Amino acid sequence: MASGAIFSSLRRRRSPSLEAFLAPVDLSGVMLVETLISVAGEVASCFSGHRFPFQRRNSRSLIGKVEIFRSMLECLRDSGGGALPPTVVLCLKELYLLLYRSKILLDYCAQSSKLWLLLQNHCVSGHFHDLSQEFSTLLDVFPVGEVGLSDDIREQIELLQRQSKKAKLFIDKKDDALRIRFYWFLDEFENGRVPDSKDLKCFFVDKLQIVDANSCRVEVEALEEQIVNHEGDVEPTVPVLNGMVAITRYCRFLLFGFEEELEIEIQKKGRKRLITQEIAETFLTVPKDFCCPISLDLMSDPVIISTGQTYDRRCIWRWMEEGHCTCPKTGQLLSHNRLVPNRALRNLIMQWCTAHGVPYDPPEVADASVEMFASACPSKAALAANRGTATLLIQQLADGSQAAKTLAAREIRLLAKTGKENRAFIAQAGAIPHLRNLLSSPNAVAQENSVTALLNLSIYERNKSMIMEEEGCLGSIVEVLQFGLTTEARENAAATLFSLSAVHEYKKRIADNVGAVEALAWLLQEGTQRGKKDAVTALFNLSTHTENCLRMIEAGAVKAMVVALGNEGVAEEAAGALALIVRQPVGAVAVVKEEAAVAGLIGMMRCGTPRGKENAVAALLELCRSGGKAATERVVKAPALAGLLQTLLFTGTKRARRKAASLARVFQRCENASLHYGGLGVGYAFASDSASTRNTTSFVSDVSLPMSISVPVL
Repeated sequence: MASGAIFSSLRRRRSPSLEAFLAPVDLSGVMLVETLISVAGEVASCFSGHRFPFQRRNSRSLIGKVEIFRSMLECLRDSGGGALPPTVVLCLKELYLLLYRSKILLDYCAQSSKLWLLLQNHCVSGHFHDLSQEFSTLLDVFPVGEVGLSDDIREQIELLQRQSKKAKLFIDKKDDALRIRFYWFLDEFENGRVPDSKDLKCFFVDKLQIVDANSCRVEVEALEEQIVNHEGDVEPTVPVLNGMVAITRYCRFLLFGFEEELEIEIQKKGRKRLITQEIAETFLTVPKDFCCPISLDLMSDPVIISTGQTYDRRCIWRWMEEGHCTCPKTGQLLSHNRLVPNRALRNLIMQWCTAHGVPYDPPEVADASVEMFASACPSKAALAANRGTATLLIQQLADGSQAAKTLAAREIRLLAKTGKENRAFIAQAGAIPHLRNLLSSPNAVAQENSVTALLNLSIYERNKSMIMEEEGCLGSIVEVLQFGLTTEARENAAATLFSLSAVHEYKKRIADNVGAVEALAWLLQEGTQRGKKDAVTALFNLSTHTENCLRMIEAGAVKAMVVALGNEGVAEEAAGALALIVRQPVGAVAVVKEEAAVAGLIGMMRCGTPRGKENAVAALLELCRSGGKAATERVVKAPALAGLLQTLLFTGTKRARRKAASLARVFQRCENASLHYGGLGVGYAFASDSASTRNTTSFVSDVSLPMSISVPVL
C-alpha cells in the first residue's frame, strides 16, 4: 500500500503523531478492539457535525466509512468471542493505521487555509480516493466469516465493500470553479488590472465565507505558514502563495476597513509587556526548558535551529544577524540558518501559562514567518496587490481616524519587511511624511510601529535620502530615541540612525542633530543588550566621519564606549570606534583621561574575538601615535602587554599582526624598551615588513569594520 507516500505532503503542514505511522504491536484481542473503537469514535465525534469549507462530499464519505467500521468494532467487542484469529488481528492493525490517516486528512481539510485547499483541490481529492482504495483493499482481505458479526452489521460491511470497489476519483466541480476563479484574480493582478471590488467581495465573502477582518487575517496567517512549510520547493508553489497572501491582505482592507481589531492589538501589546511582571508578582518559577538560553526569558516563539537546540525566534535571529555562524549553546557550526517552529514546546508553554494565570499570546505568523520567505522572488501579482494595499494604507495614514492610522502604520511596517520592491513603492507612494507625523503620537503602539516602519523602509538605499530630506523627520527620529514611549521604539530609532548613517554625507548631519549622540551614548550604557548593540553600531558609523570626533567627546560617547569594552556583546564595535576617535589628538587625549580605557583594550586583546583583538591593538597603536608621550607611557606601562603582543604576532589575523608589529616598533623607540620588550624581536621579525609603512589611503582602512552587522527588519 502507498499510504505512507499519500501523506508525505500533508505532514509538512504539521507533524502528525508518531502513532499515525506505527501499528499497536503490543495490543491484541479486546484491548486492540477497544483502542480502535476509541480512535474511530474520536474521528466521528470531531468531524461528523463539522462544516468543511471544501471537500465536503469526500469528507462525508470518509466519515461514513469510519462510522461503519466503528459499528463493526463495537459488535466485535460486544460478541465476546474470545481470542481473535491472527488474520483478523493483522487486518485490525492495518485498520488502526487507516483510521489515523483518516483523522489526519480530515483535520487537514478542517484547519487549512481555504485558498490553499482550493489550490490543492485535485491533490487532496486524490488523497481521499487513495485512502478509499486502501479501505477497499482491507475489506477484500478481511475475514468477515471468522468473526461473530450481527446480520445487519455484516450487510453494512458487504455494502461498503461493493461501493468501495465502484468508487472513482471525485473532484467537486464547484470547488474547482472557485480555484479557476482565483487564478483569474491572480492573472488580473499579474497584468496590472485590479479586479472590481464587487467581484472580490462575492468571491471572498459569499463563496469562501471570509466575512470579517479577523477571519481574513487568519487566512493570511495560514497561507504564510504554508510558505514556510514549502520553502525550497522546486515547484512554483511559493510565488503563487505569495500572490494569495498579497491579494487576501489587500481584500482585508478593501472589504473590511480599518476600525476592527485595533483594540485587540493594543490589549495584546499590553499583555505581552506584562508577562514578566505577572510571573514575578505570582512568584512563579518558569520551567528551565521554557526559557530561551540567550535571553533567559520565557519564550514566546520557540524555534529549532540546525543543531537541534531551541531558542526564542527573536533572540536567535538577532544572533545570526550579528554574523555568528555557531550555536550559542553548543558552539557547533550551523549548517543552515533556517528556523523551524517548535510547535510542541509552544503548546506546552501556552498550557503552563493558562494553568498559572499568566497571559500569553502566540506570535503573529506575519512576524514569525516573514524572515523565512522575505527573500523569495515575488510574483507580479503579489507586487501589484501589495501596491494596492499600500495605497489603501497610506490613504488611512493621511485621512483616517487615530485608530485607523495606528493600524495602517503597523501594516506598513509588516509590508515593508518583504523585499526591496515593497519598500520602494511604499516610499514612492508618500508614506514617509505620514509616518513622520506619527512619531510624535501619544499612542505608544502608533509611535513604535511608525519608527519601525521607517527603519524597514530605510534598508532600501534610495529611501535613505527620502527620509533624510523629509523636513523634520531626522529630528523626530532622534526625539523617539530620547523620549520614546516604549523600549522597542527607542531601540528601533537607534537602529534607524545606524541604517541612515551608512551614507557618509549623512553622518555629520546625524551627529549635529541636538541630542542624537547623547541619546545613543545613554542607550549604550543603560539600554537592553539589543539596545546597546543598536547604539554601538550607530556610534561606530558616526565615528568614521572625521568631523564628528569632538561631538562624540562632548556628548559622552567616548566614556560610554570605554565602559562598553567590558560588555562582550558590544566590545568589538566599541573598540573599533575608539580606534577611529583616537586618530585625532583631541580624541586621544579624551580616551587617555578615561582610566579604564587602556585596561579595557588590554582585556580585549586577551579575551576578545579575532576582530575585537584587531580593533583593540589598532586603538592602542593609534593612541600612541596621536596621544603624545603621556599616552604612550600609559600604554607601555600596561601589565602583560608584552606577552599579549607576542601571542598576537603569531596567532592574530593579518591586520592584527601588522598592527602588533607597528606597536612593537613604537615600544622599541621608548626609553628602556630593550629591557622590557626584548622578547618581541622574534615576533617582530615574523611580521611582514610591509607593516613599516602606514596605510594612509583611507581614514578607516586599518579598522575592522562591522560589515557582518546588517539592519534587521522588525
